[in-house]
Amino acid sequence: MISAIHRSLAAKRDAIKNEDKGFTLIELLVVILIIGVLAAIAIPVFLGQQAQAQEAAAKANLANAKIAYSAYLVSNPSGTATVPDTTNKLESLGFPKDGSVTIEAGGASFCLSAVAGTTTWYLSASDSAANNTDCAP
Repeated sequence: MISAIHRSLAAKRDAIKNEDKGFTLIELLVVILIIGVLAAIAIPVFLGQQAQAQEAAAKANLANAKIAYSAYLVSNPSGTATVPDTTNKLESLGFPKDGSVTIEAGGASFCLSAVAGTTTWYLSASDSAANNTDCAP
């Protein structure tokens, strides 16, 4: 009799063991929680890197525009009083067509500005690097 009960319980354990496939709800919730924590850490870091890349691109555009505008002024001394169109005249001097730079004044004294994110970067004819302080005369 006892051996019959033992065999019956063993058969029941084997049946339960064979049917136990998949994940429990707790296991799934823990995995979702871990993914959420990782996303909460990674997204702000990614956005910070993206803003730094935009600022670096704006500074590089300003440096290129300064060189291109200075080359334009050297090659066209009679046109120093006019502000050249950056999409036409500066492109032939090496400035990228898609760069967004504003030239505030023509001539030997000029100020360039570019917007990256929420910061506007300025570069004057006498500056060696872009800064976020207005270079108005």
